[in-house]
Formats: sequence, structure tokens, C-alpha cells
Amino acid sequence: MQLDHVSYAVNTSELADTVQRLGSELGAAFTDGGRHPRFGTRNFILPLAGGSYIEVVSPLDHPAAEAAPFGQAVRQAAEAGGGWMGWAVRVDDLAPHETVLGRDAGIGHRVRPDGVDVHWRQLGVLDLLNDPAMPFFIRWDDDSEHPSMGADSAIAIEQVCISADETSLSSWLGAEAPTLLTSLNVCFVDEEDAGLASIKFTTPHGVVTID
Repeated sequence: MQLDHVSYAVNTSELADTVQRLGSELGAAFTDGGRHPRFGTRNFILPLAGGSYIEVVSPLDHPAAEAAPFGQAVRQAAEAGGGWMGWAVRVDDLAPHETVLGRDAGIGHRVRPDGVDVHWRQLGVLDLLNDPAMPFFIRWDDDSEHPSMGADSAIAIEQVCISADETSLSSWLGAEAPTLLTSLNVCFVDEEDAGLASIKFTTPHGVVTID
């Protein structure tokens, strides 16, 4: 189990400006990730060191953004003012988590601007709607198509601060929780709204914290 990505949600009208602002703060350029047809969303991506990435995601004017749980989560976060929406952890096997949650993983795919259709399976997005502090689980069909592959990034996540109950989060993650939370240097903060509070990055020009 490892961090797969962190998601920053904004309205479509703010997407371009947000991508430029975050890129400027971190000292790197995001790339167009394409559209998620099943979810009614689109994103821009910045690969990070360690096999993870940031996505800036916005809802499209599409029925899927109202029907699909991920589209709903993006729209909900964007309409609440935007910012860190959630996080995903990559696992080798979704079956144990399917057993715990009592449901099968859903199918996701994204068509990149170069025409490549990237597929994965994900679980726990429904729960993201109710508790943004809990990550969802993801398993990529082809690891060679992971957004971080081939990237030579000097930007890395140094610390993740989460407004959450530590016991509930550990229980949600399962047996591998201690290793994951330690490797991510997770700090727990007490804020009114549950979810990702801030992320601290190491960059070639110093440490950058994005709330």
C-alpha cells in the first residue's frame, strides 16, 4: 500500500488559473490529463517523486458528474470553495477491501490527450462523499500507464496533515496503516471540516505548504 495521488478540486472556470498557480508555487508544470468519461470530470496532473502525483480536477457540465460518486465528490468540493478534495492509496489487491466494505470495486478510465485510454479499478469513493478524510483504494490495470511513470521529478510530499480521527483512519486502511501513515509523515489536526488540511512538499527551491 502506498500513496497513489492527492486531488485538488476546483470549478471549471478556475481550472486553468489554479493549475498555473499551483505549478508556480511548486516550480513545475502540470500536464493535461484528459477527461474521465464515466465520472464527468477532467484533470491536470503533476507527477511527483516516489510514484505518486497531484491531480487538479474539475466537474464537467455532464450528467455523469451528477450521477457518478467521483463526479459528485468533485462537484461537492468545488462548489464548497475548492481545495484538497481527497487522496487515494494504491494497493496490489482490492479483494480484502471489497470483503470489508461488502461491495465490488468500480471501473474507472481516462482518455489522455494522446488518445491512450488508461484503466483502473477503485473502491471507497462513495465513502469519500461522507468523509473526505478517508482515502479511496485504487488498482491500476497497467502499472506502466500510471501517471507518475517516466517522470523525473524532484518534488516530493514531505508531510500530509489530515483533519480526521486517527483510530478511524487506521481501521479504514487496515493492517498496513502504520507503515503507510509513517511513510507519509501524517499529522493529525483538529479542524471543523474533515479531510486533507494541508500538504507540505519539498521542492528544488525549498519547502512549500499548500493548504
